[in-house]
Amino acid sequence: MTISVVTTLYNSAPYIEEFYRRIVAQMRKVQVDYEIVFVDDGSPDNALEVAIKIAQQDPQVLVVELSKNFGHHKAMMTGLGQAHGDFVFLIDVDLEEPPEVLSEFYRLLTEKSADIVFGIQQERHGTWFQRVTGEAFYHLYNLLSTNVIRRNQLRARLMTRRYVDALLRHKEQLFMIEILCNLTGFKQIAFPMNKTGYKGTTSYTLRRRIRLFINGITMSSNRPLIFIGYIGAFIVFLAAIYTIFVLVEYLLGVAAPDGWTSLIISTWFLGGLTIFSLGIIATYLSVMFEEVKSRPYSIIAKIHGARNARNPNDSFGG
Repeated sequence: MTISVVTTLYNSAPYIEEFYRRIVAQMRKVQVDYEIVFVDDGSPDNALEVAIKIAQQDPQVLVVELSKNFGHHKAMMTGLGQAHGDFVFLIDVDLEEPPEVLSEFYRLLTEKSADIVFGIQQERHGTWFQRVTGEAFYHLYNLLSTNVIRRNQLRARLMTRRYVDALLRHKEQLFMIEILCNLTGFKQIAFPMNKTGYKGTTSYTLRRRIRLFINGITMSSNRPLIFIGYIGAFIVFLAAIYTIFVLVEYLLGVAAPDGWTSLIISTWFLGGLTIFSLGIIATYLSVMFEEVKSRPYSIIAKIHGARNARNPNDSFGG
């Protein structure tokens, strides 16, 4: 039995060697064979060189070098495609999520006959703004999406082979891996835990979080489009009621219609609503534009390691 560990590298050089030591110690604890797949996502530091050095010393280590930076989630999916173990452990290399949870995940997975065990953060770290926007993300997503996901999911997750094979059948260009994991189904178990380390900085800027939120909604729900129809019908209803009210007042001689203020307000309101609605439709069209091209969502430049000849393909996904 083999467990494949998949992690990505981006500005990760300071963490790689300690991560490797701790994850290997976990493999010895659960007494299984292992392979470690490092995916270099165009890291600007020397993370690739550090990982290759480890691969030269340990034949169970594979380093997948991407041709450029494709993004965290696409790099993770590429790594999953290279993992051949009976179980696959996905985790970030930066040690915020302790590698030691592997043994607990493995125990739960085997005892409960589950297909995936994933971490749920009990206490969010970061600034107040990061915590508030993080909570808002899950609330808004679950409000707008038909695919409800558990809040505060961590990257760490242990998956069976059949689950990973099913997960890799998804070919979206714009996606969040947590949403894909939820869409894949099977028996899933959430494991409450906390991050043991906190770097104080994150590569997930507000702009990237908004982009992920939009990708997550458009990939899994058409509710925003349906809401536009509801809003339009509601406005028509209000306009009809107001028209009847003004007409009755005029016929009864209560007041002559004075429409300047109401005209300006309604024009601004309807104009803004129209632009907003067109923006939502344009977002869905842009997603369709990306998806229909069916481009690979990552390109592998080279695979380093003792078993690098096993996969001759230079791209993944699409």
